[in-house]
Amino acid sequence: MIHTIDPVFDEHSKILILGSFPSVKSREQQFFYGHKQNRFWKVLAQVLKCGVPEDIPQKKAMLTEHHIAVWDVIASCEITGSSDASIRDVKPNDLSRILSVADIRTIYLNGGKAYQLYQKYIFPVTGREAYPLPSTSPANAGYSLERLVEAWQVVGSLPDL
Repeated sequence: MIHTIDPVFDEHSKILILGSFPSVKSREQQFFYGHKQNRFWKVLAQVLKCGVPEDIPQKKAMLTEHHIAVWDVIASCEITGSSDASIRDVKPNDLSRILSVADIRTIYLNGGKAYQLYQKYIFPVTGREAYPLPSTSPANAGYSLERLVEAWQVVGSLPDL
């Protein structure tokens, strides 16, 4: 599978949030966190103290308005459905596309698999530290919405956001 969703960022982006690879629903919608049960947009809206965006233009506006860039660690891989556990033959994305334009101060990873892949493929290239956050995926049933919001508060607590 090849990643076909463009990153969301601009020169004002200060935070970069990376997932692993788009889910089946996200690939169908051609935008990040497209599965109805994925809690990414709800969590981010609560952390940023704004309404939950309903469509892609609203999602992009929320991200850019709050200086947040979003993309994924993987450019292409073998994957079964949406299962991070099935990912193999990884080719990482080239983050210089974002890092050369935006003043990214902090990089967060949405989930353990994204963090593991970042550490393996991207950290050795960029030397940029990144911080794991609990996955907003519905597969992460151990985290309630409230627990996710609490853990993700760091995203909204950076100065100048």
